[in-house]
Amino acid sequence: MLTFGKNLIKSGIRNLSSRWPAYSRLILAGDSAEWVLDWEIRELREIARQLGIRTVSRYWNHSATPQAIFMAGQFFLAGDNWLNTPHRIGFSLFHGLPKTGDKTFDAVFAGLWRNHEHLSRIQVSHSEMREAVLQTGIDPSKVHLIPIGVNLSFFHYRNAELRQQERARLGIPEGAFVVGSFQKDGNGWGEGLEPKLIKGPDVFIQTLEVLKPSIPELFVVLTGPARGYVKKGLERLGIPYKHLYLKTYPEVGRLFPALDLYLVTSRQEGGPKAVLESMASGVPLVTTRVGQAMDLVRHGQNGWMTAVEDVNSLAQWAQHVHQNQGMALEGVLQNGRATAEANAYPAQLPLWRNFMKGFVEWED
Repeated sequence: MLTFGKNLIKSGIRNLSSRWPAYSRLILAGDSAEWVLDWEIRELREIARQLGIRTVSRYWNHSATPQAIFMAGQFFLAGDNWLNTPHRIGFSLFHGLPKTGDKTFDAVFAGLWRNHEHLSRIQVSHSEMREAVLQTGIDPSKVHLIPIGVNLSFFHYRNAELRQQERARLGIPEGAFVVGSFQKDGNGWGEGLEPKLIKGPDVFIQTLEVLKPSIPELFVVLTGPARGYVKKGLERLGIPYKHLYLKTYPEVGRLFPALDLYLVTSRQEGGPKAVLESMASGVPLVTTRVGQAMDLVRHGQNGWMTAVEDVNSLAQWAQHVHQNQGMALEGVLQNGRATAEANAYPAQLPLWRNFMKGFVEWED
C-alpha cells in the first residue's frame, strides 16, 4: 500500500510538471534535520525569489522534464545513483577536505574526480575548499565561492542592556566571563562522549584549562547535540557551564548577547556559521585558521585568528579579550559587524545571480 501511494505521488508530480519548460524550476533539497543546512536552503529559496527564479521542494525531483536541483551537502557523490538523474545538479561543499584521514570525505572527492562532468554548479564557502575542488579537474566556471551567510534579523548588535537581559534570562552570574561554543562536536547523535576531533573539542578543553588559572570566573554556554565530551572535560576542570537544547536555529541569536567571547577551536570547517554570527552580534571572536574564517577574519581588526591546534595562542587572545573588555574592543567589534553586513544574505545576491546563470533558465 505504501509503495502504491508513493507511485501515485510520483505519477501526479510527472503529470503536473509535464508542461514546465526544461530547467525552469530550481528544486531545493535540504537534509531534513531542521538545522543549519535546512536553514541554508530556506535562505536560498528567498534569494531565488528575489532573483525571480521559481523554486519547488525536493519531492519534485520526479519532474517529467529536466530541471535544476540544488542539494545542501555533498555526500551523494560517494555513490553513483545520482548519475541517473536528468536534472542539472548543483550542491554545496562546505567542509570535508580530502586526504585528512576521513574515509567519507575521501570517497566524496573520489566521486568528484570521476564524475565532475555530470555536475553543473558547486558552492564552496572558502578559498581552501575552492582550491581542493579545482584540483579534480572540474571546469572552474562551475565552482563559485559564496560564504555561508548570516541572517541579520536573527543576530542583533548587543549593548549593555541586552547583555544583562540575556544573562538574567539564562541564569548566568553577572561577574562571569562567558565563553560560547555552539556546535555538534561528538560522534553520533547520542551523548557524544566520543569526540569528533575535526571540530576540536579537545583543543577547546585544553584552551580553557590554560585560561582557568588567570580567569577563575570562566563560564561556558553550549548548544548543539552530542556535547558529552566537552561537558565531561568542563566538569573535570571545575568550570561551570550551561548546555541549552534549542528547538530551531534562530534561537541561537538570543544566546550571543550573553557572551564575552566566542571561541572556535576546530581543525577543519566549512564556516563555521558562528564566525559571522558572533561578528553580527558584537561578540569578540577568537578562532583557528579554518574554513571561511581564513577569508573573513583579519587578525586584530575584526577578530583574532591562530594556527590550528595552537592552544597557547588561543588562550593568549582569549586573555587579551578578557583584559580589554568594553570600549577598548569597540573598534574591532564594529569592524566585525561591518564584515557580517557585507556577507549577509541580501549582500550575496550578485554572487547567487552568477551562480544561477546557465544553471536555471529564467528571465533575469
